[in-house]
Amino acid sequence: MNITRRRGAIAFYTTLGICLVGLAVALNVGWIIVNVTERRIAMLVAGVVFFAVIIAGMVLNTIFLVREIRRNERQDSFLNAVTHELKTPIASIRLYLDTLQRRPLEESQRQEFYTRMREDNDRLLGTVEQILRAGEAGAKGLQRNGKGLLPVDIRALIRACLDETVRRHHLPEDAVKMEDETTGADLAVNGDAEGLRTAILNILDNAVKYSPGGVHITAELNTVRHGFVMLRFTDTGMGIPPGQLGRVFHRFYRVGGSASAKVKGTGLGLFIVRAIARQHGGDVTAQSHGEGRGTTITLQLPLMTADTTTKTSRRLA
Repeated sequence: MNITRRRGAIAFYTTLGICLVGLAVALNVGWIIVNVTERRIAMLVAGVVFFAVIIAGMVLNTIFLVREIRRNERQDSFLNAVTHELKTPIASIRLYLDTLQRRPLEESQRQEFYTRMREDNDRLLGTVEQILRAGEAGAKGLQRNGKGLLPVDIRALIRACLDETVRRHHLPEDAVKMEDETTGADLAVNGDAEGLRTAILNILDNAVKYSPGGVHITAELNTVRHGFVMLRFTDTGMGIPPGQLGRVFHRFYRVGGSASAKVKGTGLGLFIVRAIARQHGGDVTAQSHGEGRGTTITLQLPLMTADTTTKTSRRLA
């Protein structure tokens, strides 16, 4: 009901803005045609300029209203998603605790319950950490002077994240694979290891969530010119409609569609990835051939130079 009401409001304000601009243009043009004379040229020029300013203000006001309505809609969707993400594991943990308290269980079953509760706790903690990370990403960046940053082995980090994804989502080992095209070159980034780990895990988690028909993820690692390393993650999942590729990195944005609507999430994962990439002097992009044709997320990060490595070594010494 709220979504329908907001879409109606967007249509109303857009139509109203167009009608007002059209009416104002018609009145102004008509007034000029009726009253134009040589003596009034200067006044007409001033009036046209003033009128153009008014029209620009009306257009900007309409755009602002529509954007605010859409932003509120995304925030409401985010709150609903977060509420569900928090409520589900809490209710599950409560159920297991009630069962353990009221019924005598065999040790094997008790251990299974403990394992399930730990998984629910990890899911709950992951949601909270993602929200906190999003707040940090929107509020501040890394220190550009390198203070507090350390060399991060990207190759080892990707392998660790792939192993963790397999373990976290109970995937078969062949569900993910890594293709290294760097011929064994040293690949170190001067940055925050935990932040980069979060970015890579968010990309992998998205690839798993949006692959309901089976998870097949390929992580490609290669270097490009000008001292950058490219991390390319390709899945065979739902894909992204072309019109939404530029918006998937916005805060609270989630890909539309009947299939993706069933996927749980907060709409913060790729926003955090972009923030972390830019904090490290890199960037991230998304590619897809359309719905049902998979997605490729490319993370680009600057490699450590010899000068940076020397400075870091001196600081650590």
